[in-house]
Amino acid sequence: MHTLIDRVIHKTWKSQPTIEGAGVHLHRVFGFAELPLLDPFLLLDDFRSENPAEYLAGFPWHPHRGIETITYVLDGDVEHGDSMGNKGSIAAGDIQWMTAGSGIIHQEMPKGNRKGQMFGFQLWANLPAKSKMMDPRYRGIKQNEIPIVSLSNGTRVHVICGEVNGIKGPVKDIVIEPEYLDVELPAGKTFEHTVKHDHTVFAYVTDGIGYFDRQRVPFAHAAVGVNYFDMTPPCACDNGTLVLYQKGTQVTITTDKHPVRFLLISGKPIKEPIAWYGPIVMNTHEELRVAFDEYQKGTFIKKR
Repeated sequence: MHTLIDRVIHKTWKSQPTIEGAGVHLHRVFGFAELPLLDPFLLLDDFRSENPAEYLAGFPWHPHRGIETITYVLDGDVEHGDSMGNKGSIAAGDIQWMTAGSGIIHQEMPKGNRKGQMFGFQLWANLPAKSKMMDPRYRGIKQNEIPIVSLSNGTRVHVICGEVNGIKGPVKDIVIEPEYLDVELPAGKTFEHTVKHDHTVFAYVTDGIGYFDRQRVPFAHAAVGVNYFDMTPPCACDNGTLVLYQKGTQVTITTDKHPVRFLLISGKPIKEPIAWYGPIVMNTHEELRVAFDEYQKGTFIKKR
């Protein structure tokens, strides 16, 4: 039996407000500026609002090539449609896992709930060169298809992909071998989870406050945005904090007086050059030029 090696924190930072699409107010957790720290992941956006004016403009028709986009909705509805003929609504608790591959044109229009509230995430995952031009595919997964594993200490884990206590999530056969968990950890409890040693692993706090390093040493990692003269940095991570881990085979998260909810995501690094402009991510600038030329000429879509 192999000894588990606890992952320690490499770096933490806070999501930052920005505007995307046709005027959607959201918080960018990471993106181009953080490359290649989170390989194979490219971008994570946190879109939550109680003001419909901040999100109703949505993300009108636009192309993607060379990546996968994963939309996870906790509250409200997102209407969607794409060039393969898929259309419908991503409701609270649902997930849309879309592999753009050789090319897809789609739109996503947040509608919120009856109270005008909207809450969800979009993650972009890269594809290796050998898969950049694979046939697009779309997976719409409803809330009741996502198993919730209840642990003995009261922790609840929504298993989107990956495995917890022998229970596997509905999303399988993904190139980067990802794991995507939504974890609810009560106050005064501990959550331990085994991860692959060579995978990139990060957590994103969506509610509450927790400790993401067993040792609770705030000086042991870089905390982006902390004043250099702040000699009492916090070791707890709260809502809107990204926690990027170093290598290891286990993550340990603990709580004291308050519960915490977080996304725990991992994937196999691709370690290839990235040429990225807008919604297109390829390996070379020539491949980017071809993609945009095809989009202008109307030959972008290879499979409908």
